[in-house]
Amino acid sequence: MAVDVLLGLQWGDEGKGKIVDVLAPKYQVVARFQGGPNAGHTLEFDGFKHVLHQIPSGIFRQDVQNIIGNGVVLDPIIFKKEIDGLAKYNLNVLENLEVSKKASIILPTHRLLDAAYEKAKGDAKIGSTLKGIGPTYTDKISRQGLRVGDMISPNFKAKYDALVARHKAVLDVYHFEYDLTAAEADFFEAVEFMKQFRLVDSEYSVNHALTAGKTILAEGAQGSLLDVDFGSYPFVTSSNTITAGACTGLGVAPKNIGEVYGIFKAYATRVGSGPFPTELMDEVGERMRQEGREFGSTTGRPRRCGWIDLPALKYAMMINGVTQLVMMKADVLNIFEDIEVCVAYKLPDGTITEQLPYDMTDTIVEPVYETLKGWNCSLEGLRTFESLPAELTGYINFLEEKLGLPINFISTGPDRDECVLKGALA
Repeated sequence: MAVDVLLGLQWGDEGKGKIVDVLAPKYQVVARFQGGPNAGHTLEFDGFKHVLHQIPSGIFRQDVQNIIGNGVVLDPIIFKKEIDGLAKYNLNVLENLEVSKKASIILPTHRLLDAAYEKAKGDAKIGSTLKGIGPTYTDKISRQGLRVGDMISPNFKAKYDALVARHKAVLDVYHFEYDLTAAEADFFEAVEFMKQFRLVDSEYSVNHALTAGKTILAEGAQGSLLDVDFGSYPFVTSSNTITAGACTGLGVAPKNIGEVYGIFKAYATRVGSGPFPTELMDEVGERMRQEGREFGSTTGRPRRCGWIDLPALKYAMMINGVTQLVMMKADVLNIFEDIEVCVAYKLPDGTITEQLPYDMTDTIVEPVYETLKGWNCSLEGLRTFESLPAELTGYINFLEEKLGLPINFISTGPDRDECVLKGALA
């Protein structure tokens, strides 16, 4: 057996949670491999809508083992709130959820540092969700962070106090005002709450499952264009969001990677600052935003909207080794007479290219568009590829030709049942 990977190919918010939920019956293990509570995976089923932030999206399937891997940065306070929010679904989370002892812990002071750093940047701010993600990864890389396994150590409080003292020294430099009283009380309550869960060496859990022949799905957060190495730096997240991140974030050898599901929207969105070549700053973009309910599931912030960007999509497919494509939110384009597709970039010197520039922040690129006719009708109730309007199948065929890979799954609405399976998902 192999570990299949599911990840986003754009700037996040592609609809990964729904696809994990749809695919979960095919898998015995679903493991989250990076990111933190700045991610929000939205699932809709049986008239319910639920947003997960740190817990893997297989949690709603009772027979699926869910693992929070070592590559995740975990906020105990948000973890407790998430578990409390799942209580109404009568899930056996104490049995079906494991947390890696090597996952890094987000402290209340990490959130403060996040806010202080963003404030200091002024107009050049990254657009952080202020969840403390970056500062936590910073402590991890500088070898001074705390991990989930430390919570069960007899000297955890001493380790906590030492790290918080370092954080306070930095906050003093930034003249940042704060009150930690309430946040610390919530934090230590959440730490005690977490101790009842299965805190494990998750790399053994994953590899033992592999050896036992179990089916495993690795779930990523954010999107490939936010990868700290290959994304639109510096407007990126603080982890590796690509397939390679599944190896380091779960302890999986590269030879054990199987299918790579690449998820993308039928258009494009982005939250926060940073380059976005196809962004629509007009009525069309606003119509797209409202139709797609494009507001952050974690922050509620309006997402920036634009047409699909094929150079960026092909780049993400390349660095991830995508084997299967999944297109989300086709229904959002129902309202448009015409649909634009960015097929190349025009650089400042007039050169036409399909490659992403090294620095898209300082290199202004002009999208080169091709126009396709829209389907301009509802997709409600359509469940087969043959029943889709000709203009939509034409759009799909056009994308497949340009991308060089079939689109096997088309989402036609937010519910888990609103989808069209064009080919066989492994």
